[in-house]
Amino acid sequence: MEDATMLQTVKSVLDRAMSEIKLRDDMRLLLATPEREILVTVPVVMDDGSVKTFPGYRVQHSSALGPYKGGIRYSPGVDLEEVRALAALMTLKCAVAGLPYGGAKGGICCEPRKMSDRELESMTKQYARMLETVIGPQIDIPAPDVNTNDRVMSWIMNERLHTGALWARASVTGKPVVLGGSLGRREATGRGLYTLAIELLRKTGREIKDTTVAVQGFGNVGAWAAYFLHAAGARVVAVSNSKGGWFRDDGLDIPPLVVGVARTSAPLDDLDSVGARRISNEELIALPVDILIPAAMEGQITSRNAGGVKARMVLEGANGPTTYQADHILEGRGVTVVPDILASAGGVVVSYFEWVQNMMGLQWQFDEVIEKLDSTMIRSLNQVWDLAGRKACSLRLAAYMLAIEKVADATSRRLALPV
Repeated sequence: MEDATMLQTVKSVLDRAMSEIKLRDDMRLLLATPEREILVTVPVVMDDGSVKTFPGYRVQHSSALGPYKGGIRYSPGVDLEEVRALAALMTLKCAVAGLPYGGAKGGICCEPRKMSDRELESMTKQYARMLETVIGPQIDIPAPDVNTNDRVMSWIMNERLHTGALWARASVTGKPVVLGGSLGRREATGRGLYTLAIELLRKTGREIKDTTVAVQGFGNVGAWAAYFLHAAGARVVAVSNSKGGWFRDDGLDIPPLVVGVARTSAPLDDLDSVGARRISNEELIALPVDILIPAAMEGQITSRNAGGVKARMVLEGANGPTTYQADHILEGRGVTVVPDILASAGGVVVSYFEWVQNMMGLQWQFDEVIEKLDSTMIRSLNQVWDLAGRKACSLRLAAYMLAIEKVADATSRRLALPV
């Protein structure tokens, strides 16, 4: 049987969680349906003088808990179904983390690697103009996602300067620090994964120095997770990118690789010189490690390879890296899976901190941001962990139930419905 798509996976887990908490039918339909979907056609004058159009999307899933929040991605695979799924995940992610945000997601179907900087800037600014009335610091606050970064957020912010400099800054997060970005935002998602890993090891009576780690997807998220775990004494034995990976039984030297991520899109090309051997992404997923961190794209752990996962714990650094069928296989084999809506929440947590700083005209120090991030992640894990224990269910189901209850409660109170 073919594995579920990410949207099908999200809907399936939502249905299961809603049934577990006995959510009324009208509320189930309300929470499963996006509040607003925006489809735009973005025209761009290309460098050769031709005009090319790109499909663009922004799905605003829920505003029950606060303004919409979610990233913008540029990828050939972006379509309405994907953005719907990601927007729903953002609603749940913000709720699990206890943030006063709803969920949204956006994207443009394009191939950014084949576009010049000028073309990308033109496309971004046109997209921002087309979303002018539906984004803003108290409406919907975009952030970086796949193939977007602080530079893209700067372009969007620049299109909103007519609203006032400080207000424009608060309209997006993930900006350069000099333009109102938060210290610690670059490291945030990876730091959150590290913090959860340390807390899980503590809960299960294991030592970090005895822990082996494999990271699939050595981009910004995976690289920083590996960096912090390596610094704490874990043995990071394998890392990979889209071209494949490297394995070294006694551990890789992670800091130089993190520097490489900042300098090039392919920092893993010459590790044979330090005694590492080439492996595929499929081989990495099957390594006998304590912690596996899938931090690449969705759908990496499927029904075809889940039976071969030997890790004790899987921390989902990417959105939707495990299909619905694979999740059942891992659960049945006793693998502890920390779901994406909890594991990768560090980015949106510090995005919230950035927004707060912008709204208040403040700049927090790095250590203050990291301290607040760590405490938020640990608190969220403890809430999910305790609920999973009480309900005798997986961490994924517990996280979904916790999030849905928060969103349903807020929705009921705002609509004056019976709680």
